[in-house]
Amino acid sequence: MTTVRSDSDVSLADADFSGDTRADETFGAAVRGYLQRVRGGDMGSLPAVLGLVVLFVVFGLANDRFLSALNLANLITQAGSICVLAMGLVFVLLLGDIDLSAGVAGGVSACAMALIVVNLSWPWWAALLVGIACGALIGLAIGLLRAKLGIPSFVVTLAFFLGLQGVTLKLIGEGGSVRVDDPVIRGLTISNLPVAAGWAIAGVVVLGFAGLELHQHRRKIALRLSHSPLGVVVARVGAVAAVVLGVTYVMSVNRSVSAVADIRGIPYVLPLMLVLLIAMTVVLRRTSYGRHIYAVGGNAEAARRAGISVDRIRVSVFVVCSSLAALSGIIAASYAGKVSASSGAGNTLLYAVGAAVIGGTSLFGGKGRAIDAVIGGVVVATIANGLGLLNQSSYINFLVTGGVLLLAASVDAISRRRRSSTGLG
Repeated sequence: MTTVRSDSDVSLADADFSGDTRADETFGAAVRGYLQRVRGGDMGSLPAVLGLVVLFVVFGLANDRFLSALNLANLITQAGSICVLAMGLVFVLLLGDIDLSAGVAGGVSACAMALIVVNLSWPWWAALLVGIACGALIGLAIGLLRAKLGIPSFVVTLAFFLGLQGVTLKLIGEGGSVRVDDPVIRGLTISNLPVAAGWAIAGVVVLGFAGLELHQHRRKIALRLSHSPLGVVVARVGAVAAVVLGVTYVMSVNRSVSAVADIRGIPYVLPLMLVLLIAMTVVLRRTSYGRHIYAVGGNAEAARRAGISVDRIRVSVFVVCSSLAALSGIIAASYAGKVSASSGAGNTLLYAVGAAVIGGTSLFGGKGRAIDAVIGGVVVATIANGLGLLNQSSYINFLVTGGVLLLAASVDAISRRRRSSTGLG
């Protein structure tokens, strides 16, 4: 005889593992259970997804070019660096911390990568590894100061935010820049996969996801664990298949505006984002390390008493964040074709934090997923892209993005209060 623990026995709603404790016998019961959790404040990425649908409808009706294959490819490329940086920030936000230096850490790392290629003529892969290692060292320094000295993350990362900009100025010089001409690094954002390769990857993703979902479903049945009904599993697979195959189809259409040119295929940055998303999702949801992150974010003292090394977890999330920030900076440099003294500064961090929060990651810690960063990043990029096509002034972009972020933060706060009042949080 198996026993299914209720939410009152252990609070898992914020940790993304709460579904393991619920058993819905029919598809209708699963839908009713989901709606009940939404009413209770456990909305996850639903507001961001609905907002993204609204944005696509509004911009699509306002400008015919928005839904064109060419613009959607540009949108994917524009969202790349934001999504990668936001995925890194999710790890820090899960602990209730913040990393204000993530954007400029990416700029410094991209600068190191570019200088190594230009001045030392290293191969692209070696320069890329050095850039990511540079980000990891920055994260290690921040994490140690935060964990061992107990300095608030806001203060530590603000200091690094200011200091790292000085490092970039020293390396490049005020007003200077370093061109990124390496064909592989530059090709991350300006080149595309062959159409056949794109369809092959799409097929592997869909079949792999379907196989994993069905395997887990059968495994839970065999072990007499609570599980979602088969209809829910099929619906999830169908939704993923529709998105993946739909994007692949659109990207396989010739999107050139010239009659003599032929531009087809998925931008290389999209498979890179997909690999990172899968890796970060597995780490957070399928490993003990990920469970420890959620535990520390939910209640650090309780996690410490349970034998979890809170300091080690805290240091590691900053290392992960800055490493992904470095990769994000390299993607941004690939898109711009250069690294300048202002790379990673300005609104880079604000957009990435906004992307994570808009996607559903809680600012209070303990709740968030890698997919939240991707969804939120696409929302932020869609706003900028759509308003740009409508020839709106820059201040409109800032006002709209700020309003969306404020709305997302308000939804997060209200949802948290409702989860507390209903015993789910």
